[in-house]
Amino acid sequence: MHWHWTAGTYQPNRIERERYHILIDGEGREHSGLYAIEDNIPPLRPGGYAAHTRRANSWAIGVALCAMGRATQYPFDPGPWPITDAQLEALAKVTARLCERYGIPVTRTRVLSHAEVWPSLGVMQRGKWDITWLPDMATPGDPIEVGDRLRAMVRERLGDGRTEAEGPDSRMGGGALQALMRALRRIFGASRGP
Repeated sequence: MHWHWTAGTYQPNRIERERYHILIDGEGREHSGLYAIEDNIPPLRPGGYAAHTRRANSWAIGVALCAMGRATQYPFDPGPWPITDAQLEALAKVTARLCERYGIPVTRTRVLSHAEVWPSLGVMQRGKWDITWLPDMATPGDPIEVGDRLRAMVRERLGDGRTEAEGPDSRMGGGALQALMRALRRIFGASRGP
């Protein structure tokens, strides 16, 4: 699962709904994207899936906060639509619900922000700093440290007090990925053809 901000206003627009499976508006309400989660099960069809993370959309659920339009990283300015506390609470709840439903372990390689994709998965992203800033921060921080804070919020909702090191296997291609693939196939049936 990949967390994003839309770099837009507090309300989702059509382009944002094409890119993400679930969007959370400024008041913490959920909005469905145009593509279902199962549309990101390979083989991916051009124009037929939520393309939210460069070269990492297969098996990935895209959840976005509708926020951070006109934000600048250097010098930092969160813009007129900064992330809200209501959005963070909703993000933690949505993520916990999806993790329970699909058996996704809350680890740095399974539940992460777009800014963590390159350092954690080794898949280069271009200029992505979402999500490196939270409302209680003066400036953006280290993507993994911010991601750890968000994962801790998710674990709290799940009643899982384990630390990252104590969490389930997080190796790419490990048992957790295979379990997720089986769970998605059970829920959604066989993957669609091209």
